[in-house]
Amino acid sequence: MKLASLPLGLAGRATVGLGKRVTGLADEILSEQAQRRTAEHVFSVLGQLKGGAMKLGQSLSIFEAALPEHLAAPYRQALTKLQNAAPPLPVSSVHGVLERQMGADWRERFVEFDDAPSAAASIGQVHRAVWGDGRQVAVKIQYPGAGDALRSDLRHLSRIAPMFKVLQPNFDVKRITVELRERLLEELDYELEAATQRQFAAAFSGDPLIVVPEVVHASGEVLVTEWVPGRPLSAVIAEGTQEERDAAGLRLTTLHFSAPARAGLLHADPHPGNFAIGEDGRLVVYDFGATARLPDGMPVQVGRLTRLTLDGRADDVVAGLRGEGFVPPNLKIDAGAMEELLRPMLEPIAGEEFQFSREWLRKESTRLTGQGSEAAKLNKQLSFPPEYLLIHRVTMGSIGVLCQLGASARWRDILQEWLPGFADPDAADPGREA
Repeated sequence: MKLASLPLGLAGRATVGLGKRVTGLADEILSEQAQRRTAEHVFSVLGQLKGGAMKLGQSLSIFEAALPEHLAAPYRQALTKLQNAAPPLPVSSVHGVLERQMGADWRERFVEFDDAPSAAASIGQVHRAVWGDGRQVAVKIQYPGAGDALRSDLRHLSRIAPMFKVLQPNFDVKRITVELRERLLEELDYELEAATQRQFAAAFSGDPLIVVPEVVHASGEVLVTEWVPGRPLSAVIAEGTQEERDAAGLRLTTLHFSAPARAGLLHADPHPGNFAIGEDGRLVVYDFGATARLPDGMPVQVGRLTRLTLDGRADDVVAGLRGEGFVPPNLKIDAGAMEELLRPMLEPIAGEEFQFSREWLRKESTRLTGQGSEAAKLNKQLSFPPEYLLIHRVTMGSIGVLCQLGASARWRDILQEWLPGFADPDAADPGREA
């Protein structure tokens, strides 16, 4: 019912002034004041809902970079709030979770505990505290009922999933929905998240660019980690210098491409609320609830097909995509058209250096979705292997954040170092004769 109020709220605001002059309706809808009120309404509703609905809001906060500027501006500020804020739990509820998870003597574990939350997420909120040994810690507490709420949200997702068949007829929507459901439900298990965070922390111990807080204590609904302060990435996006933006983008990209090789894992929730820039300039990574398990590293075909596309070997690209399940078995496809679809997406790594921008993302979004676009027509014929779901989520989410940052760097160098199959695509060809 709360979600349903969003379009109704916009409709109500759109009728303001209708009695004055019907021709003024479009101006009223698009006026900055009306858009700002609608943006605030979106934040209020999604912030109250938490769970899957707030996850939707956090995703939207990344992709506002793809919206036209006159629409994006009022939404940017409101949606960015969802990266770091949500209405807090009552103190009694916080204490109730801690008592259930850590015992009636939970206070004895802490020297100090701040009842006011310092940050909020989609299914939990974070409190600052001092652990018994004197360490500054962050205590993440899962919202009571978050599991039931998220499961309910995902049941609704299952019901509307067939709608996606209209947009992508060749997608195996059922398998994709099952994969998404399983990965999202993993976020409810803080003990699993703790194990994942320990794996990341070990892999990046002593790294000059990235720091992962150590896990101190974990139970199913409470996770205690070292407190590592930093400037929120959203603040760098809003007011950082170009140098700070470039450095943040470089670190974020290095994390995502190097983690599969170093930790056998991929951080799969790249919205800015999960990152900060520490006092020593390193990227602080806070949340490990959403991860893709890649024990063998990033699939080699990702790097191989990326490089083959850059090299103009369109026939090999189509064959590789067909082998991975992106091209349906019976679909006849023009290799040149596939190259025209993919090449513009790879502009950031085609040359020595590239600066991401909202303008570039809007141009690509229009090209890939515009009515009558040849790229959109071809894209609609393709399939999507569910095992690539989180990899795709990270890629698209990271691009959205890099465009918000307006970051510039030698992105190709990162792929050359960390992406299997990119440096030598022929050596990575599974069909190549020895």
